[in-house]
Amino acid sequence: MKTPTNMKKPLFFLLFFPLLLSCQSSKKDPSKQVKYLYKKTESEWKAELSKMAFYVLRQGGTERAFSGQYDKFYEKGVYQCAACATTLYQSQYKYESGSGWPSFDRGKDENIEYDVDYKLGYARTELKCNRCGGHLGHMFNDGPRNTTGKRHCINSAALSFISETNE
Repeated sequence: MKTPTNMKKPLFFLLFFPLLLSCQSSKKDPSKQVKYLYKKTESEWKAELSKMAFYVLRQGGTERAFSGQYDKFYEKGVYQCAACATTLYQSQYKYESGSGWPSFDRGKDENIEYDVDYKLGYARTELKCNRCGGHLGHMFNDGPRNTTGKRHCINSAALSFISETNE
């Protein structure tokens, strides 16, 4: 059976669009590359971080849902990058999303890099520490509507916590 001529273009697009996306994500303009304050070798990071923190922060991994120490943690204080101690989130903006990861409706924007991640075949907003480049998690538009509407879904392994009483 012959494919009608008018069907060939949409079929081609559907078959090759994911390939085009993956090519786009790997080509980054060198002039727009972020220069990080903390530059260490992979072996230096590996020696300093726990196995899970290295996997998340340096390799862009994700811890299992509901397994992280800060998922159901609600003390007052600040959350910092586990790699470089840069302040990223305040406890007052943390909420229970039910996702299994610590969730915040906003972060300290000057310390967070917003990038695009195509690892699952579609665009997601990846969140990174802008001081060391560590992968934190992703941002989604399903957060609390009465505040920002954003959900910063963050891996516990990417964070360290400083209690308000210790600040």
